[in-house]
Amino acid sequence: MSFWTKWPGLGLCATLLATASPARGQAPPAVVTTVRIDPTRPHQTIANFAASDAWACQFVGQWPAAKKEAIADLLFSQKSGPGGQPKGIGLSMWRFNIGAGSAEQGAASGIQDEWRRTESFLLPAGSYDFTRLAGQQWFLKAAQRRGVRQFLGFLNSPPVSLTVNGKTHADKDQTNLAPANYAALGSYCATVVAGVKQATGITFDYLSPINEPQWDWSGGQEGSPFRNAEMAGVARATSAALAARHLPTRVLLSEAGKLTYLYETADKPERGDQLGAFFGNKTAPTYLGATPQLAPIIAGHSYFTTSPATAAVAVRRQLAARVAAVPGLSFWQSEYCILGGNEGEINGSSRDLGIAPALYLARILHYDLAVADAAAWQWWLAISPNDYKDGLVYIDQNKTDGRYYPSKMLWALGNYSRFLRPGAVRLTAQLTDSARTDQPLVSAFRSANGKQLITIVVNDHDAPATVQLVLSGQRRLGAGQAYVTSATADLQPGSAMPAGQTLRAAPRSITTLVSELR
Repeated sequence: MSFWTKWPGLGLCATLLATASPARGQAPPAVVTTVRIDPTRPHQTIANFAASDAWACQFVGQWPAAKKEAIADLLFSQKSGPGGQPKGIGLSMWRFNIGAGSAEQGAASGIQDEWRRTESFLLPAGSYDFTRLAGQQWFLKAAQRRGVRQFLGFLNSPPVSLTVNGKTHADKDQTNLAPANYAALGSYCATVVAGVKQATGITFDYLSPINEPQWDWSGGQEGSPFRNAEMAGVARATSAALAARHLPTRVLLSEAGKLTYLYETADKPERGDQLGAFFGNKTAPTYLGATPQLAPIIAGHSYFTTSPATAAVAVRRQLAARVAAVPGLSFWQSEYCILGGNEGEINGSSRDLGIAPALYLARILHYDLAVADAAAWQWWLAISPNDYKDGLVYIDQNKTDGRYYPSKMLWALGNYSRFLRPGAVRLTAQLTDSARTDQPLVSAFRSANGKQLITIVVNDHDAPATVQLVLSGQRRLGAGQAYVTSATADLQPGSAMPAGQTLRAAPRSITTLVSELR
């Protein structure tokens, strides 16, 4: 059976392209990118899309009510305004920064920028005060009010009273937590989970006790390096403490500083190959596969692995293969923003509210979801006062009031987070002419209830792209609705699209098409 006989819809498309000749003086017909979607070949199930409250929410959460409510709508709302315009991007998880206490130390903390210092629930005398981190708690509850149902608490550093040097950042590459304090750290984490639940009614689904253990964290912000053996000790102690308090929260590892450290040792002989260390040899002292309340997830950050495109794809293919070799394990991309080291493709410095960083972000989202099989995708700073490409919503650096500025990166993430709800399943989507370099990036997902197909088209070219979707199997595509983010549109809904019509993706745009599945 020939390819065209097996796929008659593609054959018709090819015939039309071959026989239609433009009249003299007319532009040639658009070249069609045909995408074959196979519902019988599912991939990962989407868990969530998220961002973190570090560090600005401690202040913005105490801004005037109208402004912080508007910012919360942008991040969490699933509602629509006039004409179907989304009010927000509908994040499905919120990351809460469990501060280590550098704010109480002030300038003596060694962290010069006070916007990077954090309060702690744990007081110097050893008691806890869960009225602290009030601004962050406001956003925690604002997220829940708008329908967010998953929450994660994360530590950048152990609380200052448990650290080796009495600060919330390390000395050179020395781990800032002594083994004798593993149990105390676990108890602290469990107490915080229980205390936040009592204060807000929200129980963290996940607790991430260690962040980017490969870096030295010798100043600038809270943090500590950890070696794999030390991470294993912290994970076991935290798991035991949560279980002892009968808390359902699960421990998340390992928040690797870049994706390659998950599957290769590289330049970190005691901090790399974390898949092998934690989920490889069952007799190894670092093996954690049977640890109660440890989430069956390996988490890493996409920094420094995004360019050039060929290298980004190669890294993610290797990672996906290694994760797939561990039964029951999934991969979460748990932190990213646009930093430097992008092979000249984009500069991480200088705030840019426009479409260029949004398109770059969408490309990374595509690679992480469609190549690395990420089940979750999480951004770094939800709100940023900085002159970097690190925020979804930007603000004036003012503790009590100011203006806010939604970025195109916010809406680009919304092309995914708004429509790929927890439980959505990625489907195989193949471009029939994969050798063409002028084609968009295309991924496809079945909705959690199985009634819709969500197709996301990233067109980072200066010309429009015409996309024909061909669905295999017994089901058929019905009418659809497209939502576009571009230089002039913020997740803007277009006209309803009849069944069978090709999708036109505007130049330099991200388009999400939500189609009925019949």
